[in-house]
Order: sequence, then C-alpha cells, then structure tokens
Amino acid sequence: MQRIKKGDKVMVTAGRKEADGGDKGKVGEVLRVDPSKNQAVVQGVNVRTKHQKPSMTNPQGGIVKQEMPVNMSKLMPVDPATQKPTRVKIKVLADGTKVRIAKSGEQLDK
Repeated sequence: MQRIKKGDKVMVTAGRKEADGGDKGKVGEVLRVDPSKNQAVVQGVNVRTKHQKPSMTNPQGGIVKQEMPVNMSKLMPVDPATQKPTRVKIKVLADGTKVRIAKSGEQLDK
C-alpha cells in the first residue's frame, strides 16, 4: 500500500526554502502518482516553463507553465487534524481492509 495517493494534501519537506525560490514548505494536492519511478506530481510545486511551437490547436504558440514530478521521499502527507506534515501507519481493520492512519490517529483514507 502506498503512503501517498492521488488527491492527498502533501507538504514538500526537502529542497530550497520558499523564500529562496524553492518549494520547501509548500502545500499542494497530488495530481498524479507514478509508483514505478517513486514520483508524484503536486499542484503548484516544481513548476517549469515550457516553450511551445505554434500548432493547429495552439496557433500562437507561447510559454506554458507545467508541474513536473517530485520524488516521493521529499513529500509528507498533511495531517487533517493538525494541518502539519505527518508520518503514516497502515492499519488492518477487522474486515481485512487496509487504511492509512496519521500519527495523531486520524484516518487519511475516506
């Protein structure tokens, strides 16, 4: 079971500080997860500019901002109770289903 899933609210815990132009401390929602590469795309984090050539769909061309993947070791889920980054435990319920639990005891899975 993965610690971070699509739709989770996560915080960046490593890298340059936000004041220095980095992403450390930013909070965003996970848009996509790639477990084989251990990467996730987070909204508003690791944004790069991409220059596009003019095409039929985009006749002007131009510069587009795009989120790039971040290694999941640099991300921590945000605890819904305290709004702080937290570690995740996996608990097996009585009916056999696995759920993710924050350190405060809040359930991360809905």
